[in-house]
Amino acid sequence: MTIHPINALSDNYIWVIEENDEAIVVDPGEAEGVLKLLEDKQLYLNAIILTHGHEDHTAGVNRILACFPETPVYGPEETADLNTETLKGEDTVELLGQDFDVFVTAGHTHGHISLLMNNDALFCGDALFSGGCGRVFTQDYQAQFAAIEKFKELDDDVKVYAGHEYTEKNLNFAHTIEPDNAVISEALEKVERLRKEGRPTLPSTIGREKDINLFLQAETLKAFKELRQARDDF
Repeated sequence: MTIHPINALSDNYIWVIEENDEAIVVDPGEAEGVLKLLEDKQLYLNAIILTHGHEDHTAGVNRILACFPETPVYGPEETADLNTETLKGEDTVELLGQDFDVFVTAGHTHGHISLLMNNDALFCGDALFSGGCGRVFTQDYQAQFAAIEKFKELDDDVKVYAGHEYTEKNLNFAHTIEPDNAVISEALEKVERLRKEGRPTLPSTIGREKDINLFLQAETLKAFKELRQARDDF
């Protein structure tokens, strides 16, 4: 199995899971890169997965379906207009022989979901980023904090496939909060090198995020909310 990142829009990642000449596309904010990869590699599109309803994660769906009209779309209630099957927390869906466990990770949107594939790969949309987490557009900080607590329960070696390339800015923010934190400083230097080379900083892992992500280190809702609001203003 191979998981391909597709750069989209200004800083989005669309993830394409390839297995035996078939593919699953996660959060296609635009169609062009997806269609090119599928054509170049001669892949059959098995499914589309959506984590939430924001346009930068869904805008490519209809054009992709125009080329692959039989493709099922799996997503939360907030993408019901696009869904073939609507997913809820604690659902499990099998695609390409892989089990995808669904859990609610609201806060960024009211119905945001994340999917854990075979307890190995986490597709978390905008709920979790490397070094950060999603902006809480709903103002439901309790829901976003609960999502963070769920992520902390996952195995350390679970790989994190987030929806945006925000790592460098997140770690710059973390460095201003904890300037003497050597782990964050070293991580920032590595990320800066990767970005100068035009390389992605993802996937991360849950274990790495526990070390560098201040949001996973917040012990209380109050601390989390203050940190998130400070990041909003950064």
